[in-house]
This record gives sequence, C-alpha cells and structure tokens, in this order.
Amino acid sequence: MVDVERNPTWLPVVAAAIRDEAGRLLLQLRPDGKHHAGLWEFPGGKVEIQEDQRLALAREIEEELALTLDPTAMEPLGTAEEARQGTSPGIALQLYACPVWTGVPKGLEGQEFGWFSPADAARLPLAPMDRRLLQELTG
Repeated sequence: MVDVERNPTWLPVVAAAIRDEAGRLLLQLRPDGKHHAGLWEFPGGKVEIQEDQRLALAREIEEELALTLDPTAMEPLGTAEEARQGTSPGIALQLYACPVWTGVPKGLEGQEFGWFSPADAARLPLAPMDRRLLQELTG
C-alpha cells in the first residue's frame, strides 16, 4: 500500500499576489538548480501535510521575503496545474490575493525579486503556471 501523504499524486503549492501602493506585483526569480530556474514567479511555496493553505502561504512568504501576511484577508484568485513528470508528482498551484501585508521585502534565500506592473510582468520570462495565473489576474 502506498502512503499518499508521503508520495502524493499532486503537490499542493500556494502563491501570493502582493501589490504595492502603485498596484505593482511582487515577483521573484527561480534560483539555479530549481525547477523552472531563471524564470519569474509569484512568491510562495509548498503546503505541508495537514497545513492550512493560507497559513502555509503566510509562512512561506515570511521565510522567503520577510513579509508578514494576514491570512484572514487572503482571497483565492485562480488555480493552475502542471502534470506529473516522471516520478515527480503534479503540481496544483493556488494563487491568493494578499491585500494586507507589512514589512519590506528581502530575498532571504538569496533570490532576486522586484515590483512589476502587470504589463511589465507579462513581458518577463515567467514560469508556465505563473503566466497562466497572470493572464487570469489581468484578464
């Protein structure tokens, strides 16, 4: 019998649509050695076993960018999926609007990041799921 919690068919991942006062989106660059290295993405990460998605997103953003998010203010914006590749599980990505946040972003994992207007973000080399989510977000 396979323990699906330890060998999931789909890996739940969450991402944040964080905007500054000018309406620009905070995006980060995937580091070398990672899947989709060198491509831009909405910041976020994996949801741990039995972890609430909103709390997972707040944890990931604090760990990666030193920002504090308010999970109660998060609203789901869209989803994207990436099919299983070889022995790796598929990825189910949920994007949340995160309108309430505090702090100044810092690349705590050495990643590059930046604020981009939706039009500028569309011109970046984005990870495929993030491109689909950006298109949903901007219509």
